[in-house]
Amino acid sequence: MSASDPILELPFDVRPDPEEFLRAAIKWHFSPETGSPFWLRLAETLDFDPLTEIRSFEDLSRFPNVANSLRDVPVEELIPRGYGPKPEITGIYDSGGTTGAPKRVVMLREWLDILVEHSSAQLDAHGVPQDVNWLMVIPSGPHMVGETFHQLVRRRGGLAFTVDVDPRWVKKLIGRGEKAEAELYTEHLIDQLAFTLESQEIGVLMLTPPTLERLSRRDDLVALVRKKVKAIMWVGTQLDPDTRDLYRTELFPEAVFVSGFGNTMTLGHVTERPGLTDDEPCVYDPFSPYMTYRVIDEATGESVPYGERGRVVMHYVGKSLFLPNNLERDYATRIQPVEGQIGDSIADVAPVKEFDNETVIEGVY
Repeated sequence: MSASDPILELPFDVRPDPEEFLRAAIKWHFSPETGSPFWLRLAETLDFDPLTEIRSFEDLSRFPNVANSLRDVPVEELIPRGYGPKPEITGIYDSGGTTGAPKRVVMLREWLDILVEHSSAQLDAHGVPQDVNWLMVIPSGPHMVGETFHQLVRRRGGLAFTVDVDPRWVKKLIGRGEKAEAELYTEHLIDQLAFTLESQEIGVLMLTPPTLERLSRRDDLVALVRKKVKAIMWVGTQLDPDTRDLYRTELFPEAVFVSGFGNTMTLGHVTERPGLTDDEPCVYDPFSPYMTYRVIDEATGESVPYGERGRVVMHYVGKSLFLPNNLERDYATRIQPVEGQIGDSIADVAPVKEFDNETVIEGVY
């Protein structure tokens, strides 16, 4: 293993100087002895030298969007050589795979540990209790969310109960016009959820808006959630403000109600900004400088004004992976960042109708 700049290995709650951090990451990923075969090979095709010409986060826009290459590149080529022959890999994870073949990333242990610590601190800020069991109705492998939240629950002192979700199957059903079958699948998820909720002590319920909506049709399950569950975390598809308010104030008024936003191409997830009022949308602040967002006008490539909507571009910069300038399939409202943050915050995230010439279907996740 090669030595890296200590700034690339700071604890989650120590925010480095962003440009110093970026320069260290560029040196790591584009030096022959430490960089990955993927980036060292691609660097030869660039019309600039990353080692000397990338000095700020604004400069990341000079890189091509290489996300589509992650559909078929051998994942071994994504691992920086600096980790040596036996890096501790916790998983190989896919993007949704609903607009063509899935894109794959590699999760190394050191980044997962940082991500989990950051996520746990965010949950603490919302008042989500520790030392309680979670029931999670979410995808497992090859999706990243399952493994990361299993680790998070263990870190917070609870046990993780799961109901596996296959979002790709549901989206195929909807794409074929078999909406009734998709509804039956969601009902199947609720049936499984009910068994665990009835028999186990569950403090946190994690699920998607479609499954939460279906759960809310069953009075017995609503009563059970009110009795047992101290926090509800919703992830995945969007939730309109009126429905969100209904859940928070009428159906589950005693539970902490909080959302999470995750993305495979930034190797992680964030929780909504604490302290938002009922009238404010869910705002997501990136875990910068590792994850950063930019909201742009598709026609010009320039940032839209704050409060306006645009296409989301994401960067991931870390020791274990470098993935800049990824044009995501989402639109969002550009929000003023918090002090010290790099890049934009985002709200009202919603998918584009088409991505890479494929229709985007939301489904159950």
